[in-house]
Amino acid sequence: MSDERPARPSDIARAALEAARAASAARPRPTRRRVAGPRRTWTGARPGDDDPQPLGSLVDSLVAAQDWSERTKVGSVFGRWSAMVGPEIAAHCAPQSLTEGELLVVAESTAWATQLRLLAPSILGKLRAQVGGDVVTRLRVVGPTAPTWKKGPRSVRGRGPRDTYG
Repeated sequence: MSDERPARPSDIARAALEAARAASAARPRPTRRRVAGPRRTWTGARPGDDDPQPLGSLVDSLVAAQDWSERTKVGSVFGRWSAMVGPEIAAHCAPQSLTEGELLVVAESTAWATQLRLLAPSILGKLRAQVGGDVVTRLRVVGPTAPTWKKGPRSVRGRGPRDTYG
């Protein structure tokens, strides 16, 4: 009879580990090269540039770097209209366009257009305080417009569709 026992799994794993260690020791070691450039310094208790940042501060720095501040101010007039002028006023009018500092506001009725013309100085004050004084300098309020009968690229002068009724 032979004194050999069957190999146990732990013996096989131990032999594989020893072979891996021997192969690793036989391989040449890589040399450490110094990389030119600034050495990493620790920032301490405050967050550094490579730490995770809040999204709002990253967007603000991108807007400043790309010089988009004027466009974001114009966009905030349209996007935050209800918050700037109040929900009651915003329910009855909407900003239409902003060209050369003049904001065109369309009211839902002629009565609201008149009311908004009277409130124009206070609305301009709110816009200046929240967006900046150079974005909106004038406020032009118009009432609702009547439907036009002109359809298509060509039209004929005259009374319009009323002349066919009768």
